[in-house]
Amino acid sequence: MSSFFSELKRRNVVKVGVAYAVVGWILIEVGSVLIPTFGAPEWIFKFFALLVVLGLPLALIFAWAFELTPEGLKREHEVDRSQSITGKTGRKLDFGIIGLLAVALGISVFINLRDDTQTDEDYVNGRLSIAVLPFTSRSTDPENALFADGIH
Repeated sequence: MSSFFSELKRRNVVKVGVAYAVVGWILIEVGSVLIPTFGAPEWIFKFFALLVVLGLPLALIFAWAFELTPEGLKREHEVDRSQSITGKTGRKLDFGIIGLLAVALGISVFINLRDDTQTDEDYVNGRLSIAVLPFTSRSTDPENALFADGIH
């Protein structure tokens, strides 16, 4: 069992998983803001989030089965272990994860700490408004007229 985890580490599967999780979180955060902006139905965001979540196992499988070499992407068993550059690739993934975490932190701070308070000027200039409409009883029964008064 220990050799399995050491092989996961050697092939950078854990780092790919962490990088994918951070990128997925950033995409979902950005999507949660942008998708409603375009007036898309709610199911679009749910489908988008589901695609991001379902992509994680695929990313882990590809990280296990393939290795990035200077010649390009190769099957892991086709690469001689003495010529493997997984250490260099892992180091690049480390820096990528740190950068992505910084971006994620920036997005989180921006979304959660931005000032959403409205000023009196917004109300005066008509940017924010409420319409109050009177309700009339459409019932022929005079006893139901109290309901219309209650709604006022």
